[in-house]
Amino acid sequence: MSVSNPTLITFVIYIAAMVLIGFMAYRSTNNLSDYILGGRSLGSVVTALSAGASDMSGWLLMGLPGAIYMSGLSESWIAIGLIIGAYLNWLFVAGRLRVQTEHNGDALTLPDYFSSRFEDKSGLLRIISAVVILVFFTIYCASGIVAGARLFESTFGMSYETALWAGAAATIAYTFVGGFLAVSWTDTVQATLMIFALLLTPIIVLLATGGVDTTFLAIEAQDASNFDMLKNTTFIGIISLMGWGLGYFGQPHILARFMAADSVKSIANARRISMTWMILCLGGTVAVGFFGIAYFSAHPELAGPVTENHERVFIELAKILFNPWVAGVLLSAILAAVMSTLSCQLLVCSSALTEDFYKTFLRKTASQMELVWVGRAMVLLVALIAIALAANPENRVLGLVSYAWAGFGAAFGPVVLISVIWKDMTRNGALAGILVGAITVIVWKHFELLGLYEIIPGFIFASLAIYFVSKMGAPSAGMLQRFAAAEKDFRLNQ
Repeated sequence: MSVSNPTLITFVIYIAAMVLIGFMAYRSTNNLSDYILGGRSLGSVVTALSAGASDMSGWLLMGLPGAIYMSGLSESWIAIGLIIGAYLNWLFVAGRLRVQTEHNGDALTLPDYFSSRFEDKSGLLRIISAVVILVFFTIYCASGIVAGARLFESTFGMSYETALWAGAAATIAYTFVGGFLAVSWTDTVQATLMIFALLLTPIIVLLATGGVDTTFLAIEAQDASNFDMLKNTTFIGIISLMGWGLGYFGQPHILARFMAADSVKSIANARRISMTWMILCLGGTVAVGFFGIAYFSAHPELAGPVTENHERVFIELAKILFNPWVAGVLLSAILAAVMSTLSCQLLVCSSALTEDFYKTFLRKTASQMELVWVGRAMVLLVALIAIALAANPENRVLGLVSYAWAGFGAAFGPVVLISVIWKDMTRNGALAGILVGAITVIVWKHFELLGLYEIIPGFIFASLAIYFVSKMGAPSAGMLQRFAAAEKDFRLNQ
């Protein structure tokens, strides 16, 4: 491929800009708090957009449009579930978690918060939660690297092995150098790019197919059931798709954004910005897949690549309908979605290894700059393990994303949610919640019980375990005092 190719040049400029942001963040990174949480300095716009971008991975521009293209609007239930779950997470968890982590030892990570909130002197809560993070996120990272490799492979005709390193290198570079600030600042740019792509593309597709009426008639002519929200669905199927929304309460890379906000006062504005961004992006991605049905039924000679792999619908529409320079920008949005999620996951894994293992068990007296450099080394280590897992694309790593989402949602979701709203929760209740949630997901997934997405029983059983085990004991006076102080702080400043 010629280096003058507009798409390649656009990609190179975009990646260079992300790495430059990483070096800018490097200058603001002086201690471990800066590297892991950006010194709790994120304003409402960065908090909102970085939370959204870290959540929405490559599936937003590939998986979901492809599913809508193949099956119609019945695949959009997952988008509805995600919107509801994200809103409830912002409403009930975001502000409270921000103050609770500050009042509980100025916790920098979820394991750190659990350990301080429940006065766990044994270190068991910290170890178990850190292990859950490392296991699920290493798989998650591998899936992101595979998605990036597929993008480079299909766009530039690279071999899979070369594409693997090309897709991962830039993300590793800016995360390694700049830490949380680099990840948050780049996420903000990436979120802007994603919403631009997902608002512009469906409008241009609509115009190319002759307007709203012509487009809808073409979709109906292809298959009238494309408009049926209940097509090929069951009650359990709809509940399973909606159940994805429960996962938000337990995703460490999203919760870290709440913990890093500059104040509780920023949260309400961040919620409005983030939810507007999310609704527009999900609406745009559904529209791309839906209008794509009309476009490719009118131009069957161009439908070959999409017929082979329906997840290419956004890629092909961008390449066909736009000037190569604009197409390069739109395709960079897919890279943005992949990079934004991967960078957050790498950083959360690094944080768990540095704060929850190295500092706690190996080097309690380590200096701040030593911890920052250990954090950087851990980013590199986790990335190399993830690349090794992703090296064989037949490993079906991408299929494990829903499993990892369910694992975090069930193991951490109820613990996080209940810990910020119920003062009587105990350390044993938290342990029971994490273990019951994780075990339920593993067992339910293995036996595929009732065809129900494993996050739903996992979340319910974990919540019950937290309640009943907590009722067998009582929180200490110190736990009650810190909870009350944090809750007062939240109510005064929200």
